[in-house]
Amino acid sequence: MEIVPNPNRSSSEGLVTSTNASSSATATASSPGSSSPSPSRYESQKRRDWNTFGQYLKNHRPPLSLTRCSGAHVLEFLRYLDQFGKTKVHTQMCPFFGHPNPPAPCPCPLRQAWGSLDALIGRLRAAYEENGGKPETNPFGARAVRLYLREVREMQAKARGISYEKKKRKKPPPQPHGGGAGPSDHPHSPPPATGATA
Repeated sequence: MEIVPNPNRSSSEGLVTSTNASSSATATASSPGSSSPSPSRYESQKRRDWNTFGQYLKNHRPPLSLTRCSGAHVLEFLRYLDQFGKTKVHTQMCPFFGHPNPPAPCPCPLRQAWGSLDALIGRLRAAYEENGGKPETNPFGARAVRLYLREVREMQAKARGISYEKKKRKKPPPQPHGGGAGPSDHPHSPPPATGATA
C-alpha cells in the first residue's frame, strides 16, 4: 500500500487555490456564486506539516517511502527539527539550569519546545490516517515516539524550571434542576409541601 497525498488538498503551503479546471468546476457546481471555504488554521498547518515530512522522506538517504517509515524515522525527523528550535534548554552544567527566567544569556542550545513537538505529532498522526494510512501502522503513534515526547517534556521542565502538569478542569457549578420532572422526582429533594397555599 502506497500512501499518497490527498488530491483534493492544495500542495501550496497554507494557501488554497482553485486554479485548475476540475476544482473550479466542482466549486461552481456545488454552490454557484461562492468559492470553497478556506481551510482552518489547523488544517493549513496540518497540510504544511504533512508536506514537510514528505519532503524529509524524499531527502532522506536512502529515500524512504511512507509505507516503510517507522517510529525510529519519526524520532530522527524530530531530532532533525531541533536545529530550527527557538527554545533555550539549559544543560545541567549551566548556572541557569532550572531557572524559568535567567538573568543573563548563556551558550545553551536552542531546541524545539515540547509543546510544539507534541502538537506536531498530533497533526501528523491525523494527516497520516487522512491520507490512507491505517491507525495500527501509524508511525506517529508508535510507543517510541510517545516515550520520546515524555522524555523531552520532563527534561525541558527540569532545565527550564517550568511545570508541564496538566491543568485541572474546574467542575461546572451545579445546575438548578430545570427539566420536565418535578422536584419530587429527584431522589435528594425534600418531599412536596402539603396543605393549602394562598
